[in-house]
Amino acid sequence: MFPLNLEFYLSLLENPLFRGLAGALGVITVISLAVLILIWAERKFVARLQHRYGPNRAGKYGILQTLADGLKLFLKEDILPEKAEKYAYTLAPILCFSLAMLPFVAVPVERNIVVANLNAGILFILAVASLSIIPVIMAGWSPNNKYNLIGGIRSAALMISYEIPAGLAVIGVLVLSGSLNMIDIVEAQRDGWFILPQFLGFIIFITVSFMESARPPFDLPEAESEIVQGWTTEYSSVKFALLMLGEYTHAVFTSVLIAILYFGGWMGPLFDSPFWLALKTLVIMLFLMWVRASVVRIRIDQMVSFGWKFLIPLSLLNILIAGAIKVF
Repeated sequence: MFPLNLEFYLSLLENPLFRGLAGALGVITVISLAVLILIWAERKFVARLQHRYGPNRAGKYGILQTLADGLKLFLKEDILPEKAEKYAYTLAPILCFSLAMLPFVAVPVERNIVVANLNAGILFILAVASLSIIPVIMAGWSPNNKYNLIGGIRSAALMISYEIPAGLAVIGVLVLSGSLNMIDIVEAQRDGWFILPQFLGFIIFITVSFMESARPPFDLPEAESEIVQGWTTEYSSVKFALLMLGEYTHAVFTSVLIAILYFGGWMGPLFDSPFWLALKTLVIMLFLMWVRASVVRIRIDQMVSFGWKFLIPLSLLNILIAGAIKVF
């Protein structure tokens, strides 16, 4: 039986542990539902761009197709390769999903709606986001499969190549806002979004987001035409679902982060609301989908070379530009 005393529930809200658990549960629920809807939206959007119908069988307009696919994965046999390192093999999908969800605790939806308002929130987000390569390498090495291993090595190479320009691109935003706090970064855009003075940084950051999210045409770690399914080749059932959910969640997270850093977050033309943040995130996701449907896959050596030879020098130039704007 649950107590009917209102004071009991109000006292729970004062408990940091309870607030943390409630916030974590809320983040997982909202983001998971958003990911399910966006997966359906992407399949329909890309299908239209390619003159197809997309899913249209399960539910009205195929809205239940993602749930049907998820149920199918959960009912499949969970196969463990004979020579796999079973503990790392099992832990990798759990870490992939957990690390994809963790940065959202420091992402403000509105000025007073955030799970953890950290003074150095952007540093926490970048640090946790960089840890996402760990489960990928674990999933690449543990099954004892050459295609998994090649995919894991490719992911590590891309992470090293693109984490540096990502961090350097964000420095321009920090220079203009004068704070590491995510709420302060949004509030600093009252007089104008950072997309204008930091257009070069925006181009660098969104390019890096493409690469790190491993979305087509930059899905070299799991290029099915080259290495079967890359670092997820030996995974099935619930483990494969967690890996795919974590990977797509990372794409949603980068879209939210771009909306906050460069497009004013929850600020709108008439009023401030989480609606504006959701709308901006959706527009950025649609842009990612459009690029997926329009651009062919490039080679792994071209991607690594582009990161070291072009993006890093451009991100350093962007810091100089941000400093000049701040001073003059």
